[in-house]
Amino acid sequence: MKDNPLFSKSYRFALKIVRLYKEICRTEREYVISKQLIKCGTSIGANVAEANGAISKSDFSSKISIAYKESLEVKYWLKLLRDSDYLSIKVADSLINDADELSRIMFSILRTTRIERY
Repeated sequence: MKDNPLFSKSYRFALKIVRLYKEICRTEREYVISKQLIKCGTSIGANVAEANGAISKSDFSSKISIAYKESLEVKYWLKLLRDSDYLSIKVADSLINDADELSRIMFSILRTTRIERY
C-alpha cells in the first residue's frame, strides 16, 4: 500500500485530523463536533485500506464509495468548526482543500469501477 497514492494521501489526511482533534480538545474544550470530525476524517483512510484488500470489484467499489461519502462529511464538520470560530479560516480551508482532493480522486475511481451507473 506504500505505493498507492490514495492510501498515502488519505493516511496523511487522517494524521492531520488526529492532530487537529487533539488540539481542539486541548485548547477549545470542544468535544462534540470534533468527535464527529475525527470519526469521518480517519474513516476515509480506513475504508481505502479495506478497498485495497477487496475480494471483488463490487467490494472495492463499495469501500471507495464509503470513503468518498466520508470525505464529503468531513468537509461539513470542518466548515461548521470554521464558521463557529473553533478553527481558523486558514486551517479549515487547507483541510477542506485536502478533503476535496481526496474526493476528486475517489470520484474518478468510482466513475471507472461502478458496475451500475446512475
